[in-house]
Amino acid sequence: MTVKKQTSPYFLVIGLGTSGVSMARFLRSKGETVVATDIDASRMNIEKQLNKLGIQTEIGFHNQQTFDQAEILVPSPGIPLTNAFIRTAVKRGVKMTSELDIFTRYNTLPVIAITGTNGKTTTTTLIGEMLKGCGMNPFVGGNIGTPLVDQLMAKEKADVVVAEISSFQLDISTLFKPTVGVLLNISEDHLDRYENYGAYEASKWSMFKRQESCDAAVINQSIKGIEKACQKLKSTIFTFSSSSDIPTKQGANIGSDYIEIITKTVHKKIPTIGLKELHGTHNRENMAAAVLACLALGADITGILKGALTFKNLAHRMEHIKTIDQISFYDDSKATNTDAVVRALECFKKNVILILGGREKNTDFSLLIKEVKTRVKTIIAIGESKEHIKDTFKNTCRVLAVKTMEEAVHTAFDCAVAQDIVLLSPACASFDMYENYAHRGKDFATHVNALGNR
Repeated sequence: MTVKKQTSPYFLVIGLGTSGVSMARFLRSKGETVVATDIDASRMNIEKQLNKLGIQTEIGFHNQQTFDQAEILVPSPGIPLTNAFIRTAVKRGVKMTSELDIFTRYNTLPVIAITGTNGKTTTTTLIGEMLKGCGMNPFVGGNIGTPLVDQLMAKEKADVVVAEISSFQLDISTLFKPTVGVLLNISEDHLDRYENYGAYEASKWSMFKRQESCDAAVINQSIKGIEKACQKLKSTIFTFSSSSDIPTKQGANIGSDYIEIITKTVHKKIPTIGLKELHGTHNRENMAAAVLACLALGADITGILKGALTFKNLAHRMEHIKTIDQISFYDDSKATNTDAVVRALECFKKNVILILGGREKNTDFSLLIKEVKTRVKTIIAIGESKEHIKDTFKNTCRVLAVKTMEEAVHTAFDCAVAQDIVLLSPACASFDMYENYAHRGKDFATHVNALGNR
């Protein structure tokens, strides 16, 4: 439907995915006049539901006049700020705010916020389980799937918010200030959306800029430029490190089979051999960050460790699908950048057949050459980036290009021998062939499960 000319100021919610729909519903519940728009005609199924709530909609098209006449624009995180309709309206004086800032205006609970290029969802989920182990009732949401404003509308009352936060959410936030902020890592990603890597780094670090001395920052000590960046922070800083060259004095030192926690109230060595769901250096880092975040909030170490034992590995994150003829198949479809693939490859010594490719984000595949030389015997290239992959690794290992996931799985199986690993870890977005990374991972698993013994 076309929006009627509004006589009262209105919020314009841009993008009607999960977060946009929740935002429109929340603003309307607060008595605001709300208009919602999405250029994707497939969102028409939500129109009647929103119209019944008194929310006008424009779906399948954008109208510049609707943007220009709004009082405040609320773009969903997936909408680039370079969008022509948004840029024109802002130039004409229309204000813009973020879902994080709207959440902040109404939220009264302490917030643990987790960001980083990789490991956000695992760490967010892990913190939620740890707090439950302490007898708390956390709301776990944000970029992990459940919009933060859903907590503001929930009937069941939580006592803490655990929020996965993306750089896209931080980009236009001017109010958001977590009680505990966690920065897991920063590596090349989303360079199709940011002007350069420095702009992407700045977006991640911006989560801490409004923190005060009573707040806490938990940061990976291996992040480049950490010392200079931390000098600007007012919060209490905890660091974690898996490098013996840079041990931390307040935070966590991570070994191959333990995590040593060092804070003013806790000095404890936690063995990690028994935590089968958290194998790999990257997952020990995730756990260290989660423990420190919970301690910074005031949680008890006994309850934290009790909660850690209930954690189950998430789908599409180094998920073991099946072993056939002593060939193991792993789904790491969530690995949408090169650093995530490096972390996945580090879990295996050698004999990996790597399924790589998809839609690029100005991806530098050469960042994988070192690990590929050491651990990968064959690359199966798939998706829009397969020619780029073939060119990058032509002098490193055998590269076979295929057209479909079914062909990728069968080709990998044909190449494999006993004790080999077939790993889907694409280093790319999925949107050239799939709805999302989960859709890609499920397709991989379907074709693996359809294989018979040779």
